Amino acid sequence: MPRAVEFCAGAREGNGPRVRTMMSWSSAFRLRQYAKASLWIVPLFGLVLGVILAECAMAAERTGRLSVNWQYSATTASGVLTAIVGAMVALLGFVVTIGVLVVQQATGTLSPRYMRLWYRDRLQKAVLATFTGTFAFAFSLLRRIESDSVPDLGVTLAGVAVSVSLLLLLVYLNRFTHNLRPVAIADLVGRMGTKVLTRWSAGTGGSEIRDDGPAPPGRPVTAVRSRDGGVIQAINVVGLTAAAARHDCTFVVTHQVGDFVPPGATIVEVRGGTSAPDPRLVTGLVALGTERTIEQDPAFALRVLVDIAIRALSPAVNDPTTAVQVLNHIEAFLHIAGRTGLSRRHVLGDDRGRPRLVVPGRVWEDYLQLAVTEIREYGAGSTQICRRLRALLEGLLDTLPAEHLPAVRTELGLLDESVEREFTDPFRRATARTGDSQGIGGGQRPKDAPPG
Repeated sequence: MPRAVEFCAGAREGNGPRVRTMMSWSSAFRLRQYAKASLWIVPLFGLVLGVILAECAMAAERTGRLSVNWQYSATTASGVLTAIVGAMVALLGFVVTIGVLVVQQATGTLSPRYMRLWYRDRLQKAVLATFTGTFAFAFSLLRRIESDSVPDLGVTLAGVAVSVSLLLLLVYLNRFTHNLRPVAIADLVGRMGTKVLTRWSAGTGGSEIRDDGPAPPGRPVTAVRSRDGGVIQAINVVGLTAAAARHDCTFVVTHQVGDFVPPGATIVEVRGGTSAPDPRLVTGLVALGTERTIEQDPAFALRVLVDIAIRALSPAVNDPTTAVQVLNHIEAFLHIAGRTGLSRRHVLGDDRGRPRLVVPGRVWEDYLQLAVTEIREYGAGSTQICRRLRALLEGLLDTLPAEHLPAVRTELGLLDESVEREFTDPFRRATARTGDSQGIGGGQRPKDAPPG
């Protein structure tokens, strides 16, 4: 029988080597995630930059003076800068108010999972940074105004900064007015999901080798356990492969990205090896967090799309047209996934072709089930949804490789059962069983409809 040796990540080893205190890859990943989602870091840099630019403007002021047309009295400069300081504070409050409204709309009519993407919007952070920077710039200059000394250049630049701030505010309002529609969010999430899907498949496929299978009898297996529970957000494939090569072993990740791992659960199995790897090093290459991310989890993007669709189908919203629009982007995702090399597990090797890392993955059938199951269940009573789902599945039959078609036919059979159960009238049943890419209005007609 294989010898099972268990390590608990983070446990002290009295005779072992001293553990390095440098930040692990997982900690750096979580720090990057926090920085991307933070709404205060970039504005803080803007605040500091505003103070620095004010000092630079004062230094430039001492090297020469502006023309008479760009000179200000102390009273005028003080009034202008005071107004700018008050305006920036008011605009910051206005943007915060918009943010609160976005949170309410996202959690009420869209999906709470979308908020993780909204926090990362660069334009929003640029607007906040511009406001805080202009505030700090104007306030720093205001402190330097005296009866016989006026920072003319700084006051002029403060006016320019206000103009830029107002322009960015208009762009911000225009963007979020258009991009907060469910169809725009579905387009954004869908493109992110397909980008991650293709990048992840390319990243694993390049070094993928034959499946090494289970550990043979007598081969030692070391279970590396997670000290703290959490959702697997990302895996450092390169780092794990290199670490396995150093110890001449194979790492088997027991959970796929997006799974929740309880505390004390096995997160990596170490098979074979000439030496035992440090469990802290191994777990430091697997990032755990409180929720899923899209970075290495394209299924999470599909999850967000499905959430928006079923929220639109709820009795409180009752908006099947929105669900039909979201299905357009789900269909695009499924077509791209169907042409991507997906595998239930990826076996990655080193430079000599030896298996070093086994990572579980998702096959296309997993994405198909996630994409249509809940929408079919919640929208079974909607003619529009049934027709759009049928058009989606029939389109997949026409374009996907033959190995994917049995799963599509299975979903078509489940859709037929739902239609038979929900629609007792023969004409309505025939209407619901007709594929229509627009749901209703695509110009298609059920084959057994009565004439006239």
